[in-house]
This record gives sequence, structure tokens and C-alpha cells, in this order.
Amino acid sequence: MTTHPILAAELAVAWADIQQHHVELPDLAAPESLINETVSACGPGPSFERLLHEAAHGIAAARGIRDTSRAGRYHNLRFLAVASELGLEHPAEVHPNTGFSLTRMLPETQRLYRPTIARLQIALDAHSESAHKERSDFLGPAARFGDSGGGTRVKVVCGCGRNLRVVRSILVKAPILCGRCEEPFLIPTPTGELEHPQV
Repeated sequence: MTTHPILAAELAVAWADIQQHHVELPDLAAPESLINETVSACGPGPSFERLLHEAAHGIAAARGIRDTSRAGRYHNLRFLAVASELGLEHPAEVHPNTGFSLTRMLPETQRLYRPTIARLQIALDAHSESAHKERSDFLGPAARFGDSGGGTRVKVVCGCGRNLRVVRSILVKAPILCGRCEEPFLIPTPTGELEHPQV
């Protein structure tokens, strides 16, 4: 999937907004990593909440704090302490596999960053729409050409014995000719004869 340039730029701006309130937060090296990473211990996809979560990791790293274990999946109390400085909280129950990873914004944090969240959401929506269009471009013939690509593929054979599989409705619309023998591909019957497809 292509990275949406507006989203990458807005993630960088949102990160800079967080830096204004937390000056020890290092610069965001690659916003694309937040866009393209679909699922992590802190949840799926980019969001401002996710950005604050990553900022907590950034501050912990700047302070030399080891805030995770188990290859970064388990978020410990040291992570939670830094995350709380950024206006995040965690439900009372600690998760046995990911610890305190599923943080959420406090209401006052949402108020503090309201304009930033609104700008980022516009970029996220545009990115989502673009990603949906890209996926629909690769859904295959059925999606691109209506019912002409749907259905089960059947084996077809040409005069020189080459074979391929094709959707019957495609074959009915017009013959597919072999580039070697220039004969049409036809459907073999149980008796070994070749027949023209019927609708």
C-alpha cells in the first residue's frame, strides 16, 4: 500500500505538537512506520492515541528506561509511569501477555490536543479512503468488470493441447485463441471431445 503523503506530514506535525508539551521527546524518524504497521501490542493502525503511546516509548528511550520485555510486547509499570505523564491511562486489569499496552487518553488530554486530533483525523480519513481504493483495484476481474469475472474456473484446451483455466462467462462472451495454433480454447468433455461453452 502506498503511504499517503498528507498523513505522513500530519503525523509529523502531531508529533511536534506533543514535543511542545514534552521537550525531551526525540524527533519522529519515520512516520511511515506508524502508517504501515497494521497491528502491534498497542493496537491497530495510526491514531493520535497511538502516537501518544509511541511518544511514551520515545521518552522512556531518551531516559534510558527499559519499558518493555518479551520482544517489546509486554509493557511494564515503567512504561505506564511515562505514559501517564503524556495523559494516558490504563484499565485496572493488567493483560498477561501485553501488560499495560492498551492505554487510552484521559479526557483532559483529548481537550488539550483537540485541534491536533481533528487535523490528524482528516488525514487518517483520506488515507483510509485511498487505501480502500487501492484494495478495490486488486479485487480481480469480478470486481472490475461486474459479473464477467465471477464464477468457477473451468479447464479449457486448444487444438495443440495447451490448457488453461478460465471463468466460463468470459469464454462465452468471445473465443480465446491460442497464440501457437490459433485455435480457440474449448472445454473438454468426458468423452475427450472439445465443446464450445454455453451460457
